[in-house]
Amino acid sequence: MDKKILVIEDDPASSKLMQYALTQHGYEVLIASNGSDGLRKARTEGPALVILNVTLPGMDGFEICHRIRIEGDGLPIVMLSDKAREADRATGFKLGANEYLIKPVSPSTVINAVDSLMVPGSIRVQSARLERHVGY
Repeated sequence: MDKKILVIEDDPASSKLMQYALTQHGYEVLIASNGSDGLRKARTEGPALVILNVTLPGMDGFEICHRIRIEGDGLPIVMLSDKAREADRATGFKLGANEYLIKPVSPSTVINAVDSLMVPGSIRVQSARLERHVGY
């Protein structure tokens, strides 16, 4: 199993914290600090999963998630956001996120989400749970 995680986050402190936590759990971590760089790395670096901040300079996380999905990529996506409204969560799931976590989020919560999505076959299970939650 590939354990390469792409973190697309514009806040350097948050990026470093996620990189440290993920590395401690055996994941290889790539960092992108903006949407364009993140989308490029998602296409070229072959990550097994993307952790994606919704609020990014230039191209936001919703747009990146949408672009990954329209390209037909089944890459698991964990969205992180300070946008806690149910409508924002629903948008994230509708665009193809597998998980939507509200900031501030503990490193252990991120690790748990990543671990659950990295298990073979878990994306289908996770997607079914989210569809029930959002009502698709």
